[in-house]
Amino acid sequence: MAVQERLERLLNLTAALLTATRPLTAAEIAERVPGYPDPETSRGAFRRAFERDKEALRDMGVPLVLGLVDGTDPPVEGYRIPPENYQLRDPGLEPDELAALHLATMAVRMEGLRGAGAMWKLGGAPDSAGGTPVAHLTATPALGVLFEALARRSPVAFSYRGEQRRLDPYRLSYARGHWYLEGWDHGREAERRFRLDRIEGDIDVDEGRRFEQPPSQPSSRPQPWEMGEETPVRALVRIDADQAGWAVDQLGSDRVERRLDDGSVEVAITVTNREGFRSFVLGFLEHAEVLSPDELRGDLIEWLEAIAGEAS
Repeated sequence: MAVQERLERLLNLTAALLTATRPLTAAEIAERVPGYPDPETSRGAFRRAFERDKEALRDMGVPLVLGLVDGTDPPVEGYRIPPENYQLRDPGLEPDELAALHLATMAVRMEGLRGAGAMWKLGGAPDSAGGTPVAHLTATPALGVLFEALARRSPVAFSYRGEQRRLDPYRLSYARGHWYLEGWDHGREAERRFRLDRIEGDIDVDEGRRFEQPPSQPSSRPQPWEMGEETPVRALVRIDADQAGWAVDQLGSDRVERRLDDGSVEVAITVTNREGFRSFVLGFLEHAEVLSPDELRGDLIEWLEAIAGEAS
């Protein structure tokens, strides 16, 4: 089966199990999810395909739960994905960091990283999506633990340069070959930044507690698309409704040119660094479109076509 067809089937299977109000039997899954062999004509083929898909979802970190279907006699087992265990909250990445994460999960293999499920829920792609990674990025074992703590808003504790620290983690970032953790340091009563490879020993996550992160404010530092000396160009970008709120939080409401009836927004930004602008737009994947000017729109299309040509 083509990779794209299997990916579509996995997405359909995930959606069916996420929205199910009770566990679904294998027969119900075969009926509801397109792409499976007909179990009545080829039960063995369906069973093999379904077993491979279950294993793939578990490898991605998707919490597939097996339970009894109410009202069945004799008892029949079914499957579902509890939404509360699947969904992650926004870990607070900056636009350029999220864009880099989207691209990195497609093009870079993170050596030694556990917690690939967190990457998937943030928009990454699995190795099974096809293609060979173009680079290998070293990751510390702490990275997967911290992604989960960020998503769940759980405090963490660790030793740093011989001192115990307790932190409400706000964000992770990657710069100059190193991962950094930022958050509210309870001992210092201020925000602090820590380099992950300097954390000593294990990181303890207080799963029984939750913290509320202060509302994010648009960053006062230059954005990636502003870090250049190219001739300034005013870009208009439309962002889909499901990403619009996050985009406005990051950019500021003064960047909004128009709010559409479907919930999407059009934002205007001044670009002096086209590479940074491309990273910003690609961070939204298919949820953003460059409307104008034609030169920036064409530049992005040409760049994507060149990448596709190299990969083919």
